[in-house]
Amino acid sequence: MLVEKIELEKGSAMGLSFHMHNAPLLVIRADRGFLMCGYLDMDAAGILNDVAVKVKGVRTFDDALKAPVVGATQAAMNLGIKVGMTGQEALELMF
Repeated sequence: MLVEKIELEKGSAMGLSFHMHNAPLLVIRADRGFLMCGYLDMDAAGILNDVAVKVKGVRTFDDALKAPVVGATQAAMNLGIKVGMTGQEALELMF
């Protein structure tokens, strides 16, 4: 497992990468929410009222920051996060 501090414009996020058999499981956590890769469940995040966004097809933290958001919980949308913005743009709104 890799744990990495990721410096963004509005704050520092914590990246977690766990290498599974075929692709890594990635999560980047900001102060008020997190970005997840396709391995994780948006429905569960929504039920828990988490601020969460999903990106797909990523293998590194850099990929995740550049990838378009393909899903967002209602709590994330309430912060102004929209599907289509980059992972980094979404994370910046979570500080």
